[in-house]
Amino acid sequence: MATFLYKLGRLAFRRRHFVALIWVALLTLAGVGAAGAPPAGTTSFSIPGTEAQSAFDLLEQRFPGQSADGATARVVFKAPSGEKMTDAGNRATVEKTVDELADGSEVASVADPYTGNAVSEDGTIAYASVRYDVSGMELEESTKHALEDAAEQARESGLTVEVGGDALQAVPETGATEIIGIAVAAVVLVITFGSLVAAGLPLLTALIGVGIGVSSITALASALELGSTTSILAMMIGLAVGIDYALFIVSRYRAELAEGREREDAAGRAVGTAGSAVVFAGLTVVIALVGLAVVNIPMLTKMGVAAAGTVAIAVLIALTMIPALLGYAGRRVKPAGAKGRLLGRRSKAADKNEAAKSGEPQPKANLGTRWASFVVRRPLAVLLLGVIGLGAAAIPAASLELGLPDDGSQPTSTTQRRAYDLLSEGFGPGFNGPLLVVVDAKGSDAPKDAFTQVSDEIKGLDGVVAVAPPAPNKGGDTATISVIPDSKPSSVQTEDLVHAIRDAGGDIEADTGAQTLVTGSTAMNIDVSEKLNDALLPYLVLVVGLAFLLLIVVFRSILVPLKAALGFLLSVMAALGAVVAVFQWGWLSGLMGVEETGPVMSMMPIFMVGVVFGLAMDYEVFLVTRMREAYVHGEKPNQAVVTGFKHGARVVTAAAVIMMAVFAGFIGSSESMVKMIGFGLAIAVFFDAFVVRMALVPAVLALLGKKAWWLPKWLDRALPNVDVEGEGLRTADERGAGPDEDRELVRT
Repeated sequence: MATFLYKLGRLAFRRRHFVALIWVALLTLAGVGAAGAPPAGTTSFSIPGTEAQSAFDLLEQRFPGQSADGATARVVFKAPSGEKMTDAGNRATVEKTVDELADGSEVASVADPYTGNAVSEDGTIAYASVRYDVSGMELEESTKHALEDAAEQARESGLTVEVGGDALQAVPETGATEIIGIAVAAVVLVITFGSLVAAGLPLLTALIGVGIGVSSITALASALELGSTTSILAMMIGLAVGIDYALFIVSRYRAELAEGREREDAAGRAVGTAGSAVVFAGLTVVIALVGLAVVNIPMLTKMGVAAAGTVAIAVLIALTMIPALLGYAGRRVKPAGAKGRLLGRRSKAADKNEAAKSGEPQPKANLGTRWASFVVRRPLAVLLLGVIGLGAAAIPAASLELGLPDDGSQPTSTTQRRAYDLLSEGFGPGFNGPLLVVVDAKGSDAPKDAFTQVSDEIKGLDGVVAVAPPAPNKGGDTATISVIPDSKPSSVQTEDLVHAIRDAGGDIEADTGAQTLVTGSTAMNIDVSEKLNDALLPYLVLVVGLAFLLLIVVFRSILVPLKAALGFLLSVMAALGAVVAVFQWGWLSGLMGVEETGPVMSMMPIFMVGVVFGLAMDYEVFLVTRMREAYVHGEKPNQAVVTGFKHGARVVTAAAVIMMAVFAGFIGSSESMVKMIGFGLAIAVFFDAFVVRMALVPAVLALLGKKAWWLPKWLDRALPNVDVEGEGLRTADERGAGPDEDRELVRT
């Protein structure tokens, strides 16, 4: 592989105009496709294999034309102090508002509070339910404005009016902190390279890659039903890995220049060595993201595949456009350690030569060398300290509570949250998460009796406030029953009630032949959480297993990949602990902009496992590959660890800081899901890069010594030789660079 990538790098360096033209054309094509694409339609949130989804599908069959997936809104009214909603003036205002809402072109139905028993017992709060023909993301802006205007006009009469539901659902915004994250990345690159030109190359290529990826997602959003969160996550991951992959190749290019190589040869060697690490690091990320498909949640699968596509683009750009841009930059990209205009750096080799001539002491080793030397002298102490620290950070994860966000998790400044609180005040906390029980009596001899029996059975369960009368369909073979719990939607008590109804349904089916199903947003959230929990272990085994095999091929070792996987588990558990502490317990919530604490998003653990594993293997490959390269070339195990840090620690540190900055930039998002993922990935990168890879990895390798690189002879013969270290490039040098390299590349 190293030889092929070496030729590819040299080809891209020489044919830079052609390579740049291809990528600019792809960016233009994707941009035109995105600009001309129809707006994204509904994002179907189906959960195959769950009872809630089965009930939802049954409703669409048995109750046609009721817009089961249409947007909903609850316009909540509260009377001024000392008044009631049943007073003539307040009633007239509400009825006027209902009439205005019913005139909307996309409105399917509006329920009058006074005819639908939607006034609280004390008479101070009432609500009107609005159902639309289309989903919240498909609603016209004029329809949303009409809803807001109707609420505002009702407020002018003195009533408190708030609007809940998904009708006012908005596209999430990332905020200015995303730009700040990119700015921090730029500063780190300038400090790392000491040159604006060298620093600009990773940023430019990362932005082009993300531009192609996100534009492609936008162009396909309507056809593939991709949500707005998909493009945000693809942007988040694509920016981080795009900058990092380019950073490693540019850094290796400068190191090759410092060895005295010609620029074209240096570009080829950078792509052949660091590029090989980029390919395998990218593969681990892609495996982790595509592996999300095993969960069998279409939305999560689409998010993973879209983000994986952006990562693949980042890898291809790093391997081709970076050497092309290095050809354009010429002498403006200086060798590693060379004096630059910006920071006034001086060549370390020149410092050593001058020191030798003058008899002065040699310049002291860099920080990476000194740190690695310290770790290999005291590996056990460093290992224990790192494991204990990560274990302490992981303690809050034991209290992890999972759920999906609803209006109760919105900031208190939003009308959705205020409507949620008013409904809880007037009708109880369970009113915001009603359960919809669907009774399928098609196989029953007495459907009406079955409906009554189910209703009576539910009334006798603990935790039930109210049970609405059964509402049968036109065929009389199916009925819906609305159940109001006495606890809020995200509580354990509501989850227990859902299971109790389902358990009771088994006995009823045995007696009457009627099947009882529980659905609704609350039941759907419960089923999603359980499905994700059940899928976590198989997903972990699949992703870690595939990546473990891949790393065996890369490092030709058993213990190094095993150590990498165990270190990942430590870092991801510590990161989950930090997420629980901030978003569930409320620690530092003000600093992170978390206005409302609550359960951690159900998708968070499995999504973090996938993404963090891929990113963790990035640093493992980049750092340990340099160690193995030194070991293969004859250095002793401990000295190889020090050499790996000497050449790689500075760049890996810069890459980790950049990735943390990019992820942290998304903490400013208005979408709680994006905010939580941004924080979780940023803290996970911190734990994995600075604790696991920078401390635990060298400590374990120092303790293992030569055993770290042990591989059974039969397995060594069976594995393909991918030559990530670039050993085969020495043979390529002996052959020399010929004018027919382009044809050789095609044949390869």
